[in-house]
Amino acid sequence: MSLEFGSGRPFVVASKMLRAAISKIKSRIGGGGSSFINPDDYNVVKEGRAEILFPKAETVFYNPVQQFNRDLSVCCIKAWDNLYGNPARNGKNGRRNGRKRPTCSDEDATSSGKRRKLKNNAVEPSAAEGAAAPYMKILEALSATGLRAIRYAHEIPHVKQIVANDLLPDAVESIRRNAEFNKVDHIVTPNLDDANVLMYRAKAENTKYHVIDLDPYGTVTPFVDAALQSIEEDGLMLVTCTDLSVLAGNGYPEKCFALYGGVNMASHESSHESALRLVLNLLNQSAAKYRKSVEPLLSLSIDFYVRVFVKVRTSPIEVKNLQSKTMITYHCSQCGSYHNQPLGRATERVSSKQKKSVKYSVAQGPPVDSKCKFCSGTYHLAGPMYGAPLHNKEFIEEVLRINREEHTDDVYGTRKRIEGMLTLAKNELCDSPFYFSPNHISSVLKLQVPPLKRIVAGLGSLGYNCSLTHAQPSSLKTDAPWEAIWHVMKESDHAGKKDLAKMNPNSTGFRILANEPQWLPDSHREALAKLSFEPNEQSGQLEKLRKLKIVRYQENPTKNWGPKARPNAPSK
Repeated sequence: MSLEFGSGRPFVVASKMLRAAISKIKSRIGGGGSSFINPDDYNVVKEGRAEILFPKAETVFYNPVQQFNRDLSVCCIKAWDNLYGNPARNGKNGRRNGRKRPTCSDEDATSSGKRRKLKNNAVEPSAAEGAAAPYMKILEALSATGLRAIRYAHEIPHVKQIVANDLLPDAVESIRRNAEFNKVDHIVTPNLDDANVLMYRAKAENTKYHVIDLDPYGTVTPFVDAALQSIEEDGLMLVTCTDLSVLAGNGYPEKCFALYGGVNMASHESSHESALRLVLNLLNQSAAKYRKSVEPLLSLSIDFYVRVFVKVRTSPIEVKNLQSKTMITYHCSQCGSYHNQPLGRATERVSSKQKKSVKYSVAQGPPVDSKCKFCSGTYHLAGPMYGAPLHNKEFIEEVLRINREEHTDDVYGTRKRIEGMLTLAKNELCDSPFYFSPNHISSVLKLQVPPLKRIVAGLGSLGYNCSLTHAQPSSLKTDAPWEAIWHVMKESDHAGKKDLAKMNPNSTGFRILANEPQWLPDSHREALAKLSFEPNEQSGQLEKLRKLKIVRYQENPTKNWGPKARPNAPSK
């Protein structure tokens, strides 16, 4: 039998391995014949350092495409532990308080206990880490087979307890069986309960969790409030949403608003980034009621879902800043140009005594007229959504360090993809929401698609910054206004000036080019007169990134890949 994994390599389940697994689990649960496991009922699936007995029945499912999700989650929990989590290393409140994370140089490697690789790709803890007792409580609220929880128990240091919860009895039995088989039943606690009831109980009994992983089938919305109330200060929340037909699709605006409190950018290239921002807005708005703030550490659009890693802490000041970090977006339904409108303003003031204060006020708007000034198209509204940076670069650098130094390809099959996607995320412009597609703009203007380096060189010559985006291939984030983008795209065509007489006067591209005197007056033309397509610093950074031997964008990992069917309770 062959199972297809996220790395694309077939995994063959040999009969010897299966029978050895059966003997192993029988010895763990009593050694007698009373717990006999029929070999025809199970496959042994190995992922990371975990081996699970995967039932052939469909009541609990395994999705190999999600290995990237699990590999990345291991890296991110380790990074959070290093930077914010471990109270013995980071201080009483679990915060670094501005101190740099201790690093081990060659000179002090001996004294600080330089880590070395052990058997089975384990990592020997340093002296400082070895002194720290296990403290971390992790909740996997929707666990299914327990694979994720078992991997966390095997691969993450400082874990004291992992509660693997599910609402289906078959799933909980699978968790129990696999935890015993992997000899981590002293760490992994199977639990049969409604996820919300479990989390609210943790809040009531003051048994909160340091890490909460929410990976539901569909939207995360029903679980957000309970999770925010049951997480420790500076705790890490890992959140997945797979309902991209709602978050990033062309329909269901009413459902998107009902679930996430905002409307997506339907039919727009940036719809996957707007999906991330809608999820972050949901988390922030839900947390603000409890004087808590949600800081995005890493926010990714991956395959058929979005995954965000956020740090939750009590911060009334950050709650006040939420208004100015929330925005609505006007996006043209025809040419695709967009304009962002913050909902508030936070203005820093300095008194005569050099004391700083912040004044909060309402924003002024709108930033556009009723019709698009470029093509006379109709503006659609998206949002409200989160308008601040999606990532924390320090956190991404720590995740990349762990992925390079502590992980190996034989255990972490998606290691190269983690390197590629996070490298792109780290280099994204943090203060420029959304991106544009040169392919789309070239189609609108009826131009040949210019090379990305030529577009970036043109925008760079005008003093603007550019970057790639992890969310979509061949697209660019920039802080340039749309006047500069249209002008650079028009001038980048090697064929020369476009002949309007040969264009359809009813086309969007014709209206943009014909209206140029209106949207690009002479006063603005002076600023664009220094346009040059010669290589510069911006185009050099792009080429340097593109020459790295990394997996920037993943191809479809398997045939007919994607989310599997929702697991159902067995029929009686």
